[in-house]
Amino acid sequence: MSKKLLPVTIISGFLGSGKTTLLNHILKNQVGLKTAVLVNEFGEIGIDNDLIIEGSEDMIELNNGCICCSINGELLNTVSKVLERSEEIDYLIVETTGLADPLPVAMTFAAGDLREKVRLDSIITVIDGENFDFEINNTSVAYAQILYGDILLLNKCDLVNEEQLKKVEKFINKIKKEPRILRSTNSEVGLQTIMSVGLFETDTFKFDKDKEDVEDNSNHHSSHSHDHSSHSHDHSSLSHDHSSHSHDHSSHSHDLTNIEGFTSVSYETSEPFSLRKFQYFLDNQISQNVFRAKGILWFIESDRKHIFHLSGKRFSLNDEEWIKEKSNKIVLIGKNLDHQTIKNQLSSCRFSTD
Repeated sequence: MSKKLLPVTIISGFLGSGKTTLLNHILKNQVGLKTAVLVNEFGEIGIDNDLIIEGSEDMIELNNGCICCSINGELLNTVSKVLERSEEIDYLIVETTGLADPLPVAMTFAAGDLREKVRLDSIITVIDGENFDFEINNTSVAYAQILYGDILLLNKCDLVNEEQLKKVEKFINKIKKEPRILRSTNSEVGLQTIMSVGLFETDTFKFDKDKEDVEDNSNHHSSHSHDHSSHSHDHSSLSHDHSSHSHDHSSHSHDLTNIEGFTSVSYETSEPFSLRKFQYFLDNQISQNVFRAKGILWFIESDRKHIFHLSGKRFSLNDEEWIKEKSNKIVLIGKNLDHQTIKNQLSSCRFSTD
């Protein structure tokens, strides 16, 4: 059976940092996707009543196709319950409590039965720019939240001056190598910068007639999905690889530039990549300003098609059979990217170049 893995985003962050505000932002602005949000307490979310179609004690349905579930008992049970619904969902978001280390939650998705059904897309950590604790030590939950966050959302930027924000960013840099930090006010960020939403899982990006390539990660082997959630700061292996899907983004650039400075870079070639060179690009060259990436990749070393997702420093690489002609297509999204440099770097991943 060919089936698509359900992408999962985990939202972590300390109490009062803005996680709930971010959830509301996602629920209201989610277009064309049925998203399920798992939370510990309904009451705290304060979902806009105008959006609610029906609600029970543990599930609320919204008129934009989203559902909101409270985590009763085990997270695993709640996820299974959502997956068993007759109505399919496209995306799953889990909010951890403010006092939780996100890693055990991430491991729930990486282990056991769920591996066959979901892929951990990213861990987003919301950070309170106004009340940041500079006393964080490496045994604390707050430290783990920063360390394992693929994308760090530095929030409440409107309430503090630039000097304070730089100080927080400097502190974060001590904890995490090359962190991907997004600044926000009221947790408002373009969803395409933090989730696969509206970009990778839908046809916002039309790859000519390759829509099925983009949409369907069929027949992938989960053993090939290198999820290095516990080591997103480790530069040794294919850990935080970055690459992605291509298409002519000129016609869609307005979708991506709703936040100042964000652009997408597309690259296509009919020549195969060398896996070793691509690995080098990911480990040593890719800009830390790249937040998302996706690709359909062809490596000279393999006769399989490889589907690549990247979020922050987390990536997955799944393979399936080629149905169409082999080629490489990649798109990367980030802030203030040097398009030409990235294209040159990708060009040098080609097998034919020495």
